[in-house]
Amino acid sequence: MNQRHTHQATSETTVEEKVRKVELLISNLLRFGVLASLVLIIGGTLLSLAHHSEYLTSGVSFQRFIEPTDAVPHSLAGLATGLKAFSGTAIAVLGILLLIATPVVRVGVSIFAFIYQRDRLYTLITATVFCLLLLSFALGKVE
Repeated sequence: MNQRHTHQATSETTVEEKVRKVELLISNLLRFGVLASLVLIIGGTLLSLAHHSEYLTSGVSFQRFIEPTDAVPHSLAGLATGLKAFSGTAIAVLGILLLIATPVVRVGVSIFAFIYQRDRLYTLITATVFCLLLLSFALGKVE
């Protein structure tokens, strides 16, 4: 009987260690995603202001800076072109996309975390949520 309790305590400790590792992984993923997107958004904004210093002195020019224009990439190809040209706007847009992608990646990592923990129910639920997220991106339309 005593061996059974010892084995059960060891098993619970192993499960707790697995849960702790997964929680740390997800926490670090979210922290990195938010910080990296913040750096990209601030860096892109500062680069845009450096390239167009008139934004800081003229109210009319600054109004153009904050209004949506064709200079903002609306496709991945446009984003890639802007990044190659070292466009501040493209860098800021990349930061926004990273901020949007961070929780989606978190859901994807959670699938593997639940597989690692051998939790079939939560693996299925999380995989369904992940598929719905991907479907919403695929079917979403920007006009």
